[in-house]
Order: sequence, then structure tokens, then C-alpha cells
Amino acid sequence: PVYSKTVQNQKVKLLFVNEEIINTQFITGFFTPQLLVFVSKHSSVSGIPTLSVHTPGNLAEAELGGIPRKVSVSPAGAMKDALLEMAKLKEEMELNYEVSYECTHHGPSLDVPTMFAELGSSLKQWKDVKAAEVVAHGAMAAVSKRSSYPTAVGVGGPHYNAKFTKIALSTQTAFGHMIPKYAIPQVDAEIIKQCVERTMENVDSAILDWKGIKGADKSKIVTALGEIGVPIEKV
Repeated sequence: PVYSKTVQNQKVKLLFVNEEIINTQFITGFFTPQLLVFVSKHSSVSGIPTLSVHTPGNLAEAELGGIPRKVSVSPAGAMKDALLEMAKLKEEMELNYEVSYECTHHGPSLDVPTMFAELGSSLKQWKDVKAAEVVAHGAMAAVSKRSSYPTAVGVGGPHYNAKFTKIALSTQTAFGHMIPKYAIPQVDAEIIKQCVERTMENVDSAILDWKGIKGADKSKIVTALGEIGVPIEKV
């Protein structure tokens, strides 16, 4: 089924897909949206209740959908708007959830601005109607607010980067692609350049979780960013 609504003079469509979302590489063959927001459940071994946003795409091999070594276009402003909305509503509704960015991972790898707004991390949370409402409002904030922020790529640290999330929630900065510590060994200068170029907004800086990058990888990251003229900030 397809539902349609006009929001801020923009036509917004709600689509349900029968395929696993990570395997929807085909979706832009039917239409070319200005922004694509996947509203999805999220799974993790920890089972920590989480409301999260991230851009899809593969920093290395395509183990879970998408195209190898290709990331989607990251809508940094829209992701920040969703993150802010979810953080606000979580407090207002007194929900015991973490609100967080996730790093760039899994498919699809699309040529339009694409993000995920997710509810996790286990069956108990997926059945939580209030939490699902928060994610839905986050998704609608992403499509309706169209805010503009100073934009950064993030490098280093864990999959759920608390430093990057705190920066986004407490300053004007919005993050696009985020490369976690575990992915850096598979990442080269071309992928770093791609993460910068495939951000919807102009990237103003790269924010490095300096302690969250192995010593052997630091020079590779700094050199790659220097080659494309992206200023570096260490946190």
C-alpha cells in the first residue's frame, strides 16, 4: 500500500515494502525522492532500548545488501532533525531509551539522500507503541523541517558513538557519514572521499574520535582528509 500526504508543501509518500529493507536497492527505480527515510526495527545482541538514526551504505564489502564500497547520500540535516525530535519526545514521554547515531552500515547504497530511523533493540521494544510513535515523529521531523546546520563526517569510536550524538544534541553540528573504529582497517582514501562527497550538504569538517582510532590508523585518516582539504577536529 501507498499513502500520500502534503507536508510543508511537499508531497510525502508512505510505502510498505515486502522485501527486507536492506535489500531494497531497487526502490529508486520506481521514483526519485528528494529524501528517503526507512522506518525500521533495529536488532542488537545487547538488547539495549534504542532510538537511532543512520545513513545506509557499505564502507567495505556488501555483507547485508547494497553495493560493495558504496555509501548512500547522507542527509545530515534531516538525521539531526530526527535525532533532536526523538530526544525531545523521549524525555517528554519519560521513555527509558538511548537516543543515538549509528555508524554508516548495511544496504541499500542509493544515489538519493537516504536515512534510517530505527526502534530497537529486541521484540519488547518493537512492540512498544509509544516508542514507535517517537520514531514516527522523528521520521516526520526529518522530512518536514529541512533545517540547515554546519556539517561533519565522523571517524572513530564505537558503532553507537556517544560523543558524536552528544555533539549533535548540544551544538549546531550535524553529522553525515560516520566511520567506526572497527571499519577503519577496511577503509581507504577513496572511501573517505566518497563519504565526504556523498553527503547532501557541504561538509565543513571531519570530527575524529581520536582515542577511538587505533594508532596505526591515525595517519591514514589524517592524510586522506588532508588530501581533500577537509579540516579536522579531534574530540
